[in-house]
Amino acid sequence: MLSVEIEKRLGDFVLQAAFETASGATALFGPSGAGKTSLANAIAGLLTPDRGRIRLAGETLFDSQAGIDMPAWRRRIGYVFQEGRLFPHLSVRHNLNYGRWMNGLAADAKTFTRVVELLDLGRLLDRRPGNLSGGERQRVAVGRALLMQPRLLLLDEPLASLDAARKADIFPYLERLRDEARVPIVYVSHDVAEVRRMATQIIVMDQGRIVNQGGLELLARQSANRAGTVLDDPERL
Repeated sequence: MLSVEIEKRLGDFVLQAAFETASGATALFGPSGAGKTSLANAIAGLLTPDRGRIRLAGETLFDSQAGIDMPAWRRRIGYVFQEGRLFPHLSVRHNLNYGRWMNGLAADAKTFTRVVELLDLGRLLDRRPGNLSGGERQRVAVGRALLMQPRLLLLDEPLASLDAARKADIFPYLERLRDEARVPIVYVSHDVAEVRRMATQIIVMDQGRIVNQGGLELLARQSANRAGTVLDDPERL
């Protein structure tokens, strides 16, 4: 289980968030500037809250009162960014193994094969990122995050840089990841269609605060729920 209760001031912007989530895919959903990525960065250990606490799988990652702030590399959280951020000089195989190596994990051929099959990366292993499509690069980035044996996956707008055709290509792999990998996912997005297809729980954010949370019924009630005005007009997203 992930449990978050934090506050962080960033200039004039104040992030205040409190929620709990367990298995499945939890969407952090809202317009640009709502604080979604800042919240994801705080969970990952890339942004230090001013106060509050974060716990994951029974372990405290951050607690301002107790003086605990676990460094990002020890949190065992796989983070996939919009651009993938692969190493251009390394093959797909070596990019995949980088997260495992950085975390001091022994090679595990069975796990490697399972991740490669899950994301259909077998024919790409000897290529370099410059010879991959955008969707293929994102699949490699997801695979690298999985091979570090994370307790949580953070996917921050993983399809934002892709065109419609590439999004259609990669989404079945994300759905398989949600259903088969058995790793809780936090999925950052401002896209209604993505959230409807991916999420099992939705946390709606606006202006640094959580304004609603629940299941997919939040999308079905978008025209009736004025607290989620970010849901009412897709053009704002």
